[in-house]
Amino acid sequence: MTDRLHASAHRPQRSQRSRQPHSSHRHHWRRDVVELAALFCAVAVADGIANLVVHGPSGPILLVVSAVALLVTAAFHTWWARRHSHAPPPLSTAPSDTGTPSATAPAESPSATAATSALWRMRTTVRDEPGSLAAICTALARSGVDILTLQTHPLPEGGTVDEFLLRAPQQLPSAELTRAIAGAGGHSTWIERADAHDLVDTPTRVLGLATRTALDAAELPLALRQLLGRCTIHSIPATTLSGRPNSGADAPVEGVLEATVMRLRDPSGGAITVERPYLPFTPTEFARARALVELDARLGPRVPRSQDVLTLPEGNEITIRRADGSDQAAARAMHDRCSDRTLSLRYHGPVLDADRYLGHLLSPRFGRTLAATTASGKLVALGHLLWDGDETEVALLIEDDWQRRGIGTELLGRLLSMAVEAGCDSVYAVTQASNTGMVAAMRGLGLPLDYQIEEGTLVITARLHATPVNSRLPYELPRELPREQPRSHQR
Repeated sequence: MTDRLHASAHRPQRSQRSRQPHSSHRHHWRRDVVELAALFCAVAVADGIANLVVHGPSGPILLVVSAVALLVTAAFHTWWARRHSHAPPPLSTAPSDTGTPSATAPAESPSATAATSALWRMRTTVRDEPGSLAAICTALARSGVDILTLQTHPLPEGGTVDEFLLRAPQQLPSAELTRAIAGAGGHSTWIERADAHDLVDTPTRVLGLATRTALDAAELPLALRQLLGRCTIHSIPATTLSGRPNSGADAPVEGVLEATVMRLRDPSGGAITVERPYLPFTPTEFARARALVELDARLGPRVPRSQDVLTLPEGNEITIRRADGSDQAAARAMHDRCSDRTLSLRYHGPVLDADRYLGHLLSPRFGRTLAATTASGKLVALGHLLWDGDETEVALLIEDDWQRRGIGTELLGRLLSMAVEAGCDSVYAVTQASNTGMVAAMRGLGLPLDYQIEEGTLVITARLHATPVNSRLPYELPRELPREQPRSHQR
């Protein structure tokens, strides 16, 4: 039964193809009959002319007339053959009866298309009624804009926020695109240039961010920033370093959404505040951010346990690894072994409660910390990469007996590699002009540096957009580096 159904389904196509040769045979038969009739006519005319030439008085004139008649017959035959020739039809992009083009023009290459188009990310608010989205799509089509992806964010007060990833002609200005959207009923339209990274669909991107957050607690602020775009994220601890309650550290379990600001409860205590002044958050974005925070809370403290063993120039081996709150006792012991000058260069003043301060620095919520330990397991150096709103700070503390051995340069190079992985544009170090070791380590990175001195405090900013450091995810770091491998900031 199934075979018969398939046969009957394809039978009309076969009958249509079988009719084409018959029509072609009829066409050949008609042409042959016409050519044969023309030939008989020519023979009859030639015979009559020959008789007139032989028996008539005006033989030369008749010869000329017969020659002209033959030329006319030949020209007619040539015209007929060209008109009814079997040459293939010219190229055409018009669709056939079945909707399939009979011939297609050469397609543009992807590189040519990219050179003549631009990617845009656009948001607009429309009425929540049938046809509103269709009007937007029609306006984009009239402007020659292709919609690559579309997300819809419902609003509690009615209406929706539609987020598009568009490919538009290169010469189309954003203002004209915004006017077209406004004419189709969209308002509060926001648009900015996009790049190839935005071509990843939202579910894939969210799953990737959730994976990174699950493997490393320090990834939560970075995951929120990548999820929500350009925004400022502040982690507010429950108490200050002096032990007083922090203002703004209280956040309900369900969080708070206020237009361009969202506040979420930090699983490690305190609150996480996210601000995006240029674009209000939608309830959908708030739900996604809260889901990442809940994932972090369920998994608890966690840090990747990868480590590298390096050999110093004098032959001693040190191990560099990620540090967290479990290293606080060892960090405090190293802290007590450092001289007052070393602590002053690091903290720029007295540290009244070292335990509380070190607990803040070692928390993965505020950044990432690298620890350098000897073969016996003694901690001798700490390197911090601290999230500071839109900016990122690097800081080093090295025990006196282990200074000037290349540990600071190694830690600093690895911290900058982490900053590149996190998508930071720059990092800054706050020190004193007399701290020649830190200045030399920053200059040894080979990056563009900016110096700013205020009341004896030196701020060195390194721009990372030109860094040659390879970017890796934190869980892709190698377990052990070969001893002959160059420093990480030179890779």
